[in-house]
Amino acid sequence: MTFETLSTNRSFGGTQGVYAHDSAETGTRMTFSVFVPDHAPGAKLPLIWYLSGLTCTHANVTEKGEFRRACAELGLIFVAPDTSPRGDGVPDDAEGAYDFGLGAGFYVDASEAPFARHYRMRSYIERELPALVGNHFPVDMDRQGIMGHSMGGHGALTISLRNPGRYRSTSAFAPIVAPSQVPWGHKALGGYLGQDRARWAEYDACALIDAGARLPDLLVDQGEADNFLAEQLKTYLLEEACARAGQSATIRLQPGYDHSYYFISTFMADHLAWHADRLK
Repeated sequence: MTFETLSTNRSFGGTQGVYAHDSAETGTRMTFSVFVPDHAPGAKLPLIWYLSGLTCTHANVTEKGEFRRACAELGLIFVAPDTSPRGDGVPDDAEGAYDFGLGAGFYVDASEAPFARHYRMRSYIERELPALVGNHFPVDMDRQGIMGHSMGGHGALTISLRNPGRYRSTSAFAPIVAPSQVPWGHKALGGYLGQDRARWAEYDACALIDAGARLPDLLVDQGEADNFLAEQLKTYLLEEACARAGQSATIRLQPGYDHSYYFISTFMADHLAWHADRLK
């Protein structure tokens, strides 16, 4: 497996890097970013995975997420992968829509042609990238947290729910909590997995909770002024699922905040401190 350093920059007493490698899972070149705080020689640091939303690459949170000061102070490594495979021969939405295809991998392993060969973001995030990060960075793989935004919030919730015990902490900004019940999810899950909705359940946080999956704890922030809230996000469905299941969760509606990185960056340090408390 190739591994290439594309750039490094000093920031807040740490190193922000961007890296690339050839992925066996996606069959493409994949790019991701990692922030590593300065630390004692030989030390292993806890790790936060950040999964981004529709249309994003690793660069959106890396450039606009305002996480480095908090990560440096808390001693957290911060990893931001891409949201889909990219490159020549990778199929996209036939009409070039933003919510399917490139930039919209939905953290699934696709089974439908022509997407099944490359769209394997579930296996990439759950298996391949952690092995690569573990080999190249000073991470303590026994102390992992995961978080994400929108489509990435959906990814963080479902990946954590499917892998009990792997992530000590899970949080999300404006997650798609029940893709089986919203248009974004209908399009993505139908296109990648086919129309048998029973197969969608493992990629639906509310369905996983209803089926018995649990997290040690959960933190969610959702902007009340988010224009996707009513149709696509439906945060109340997660509140109801957690209440039915007795799942511990702090779900906060934030007045005046929208879906953008102005919202995410406002609450990023709070989320990271919450993760750090659980990763000690």
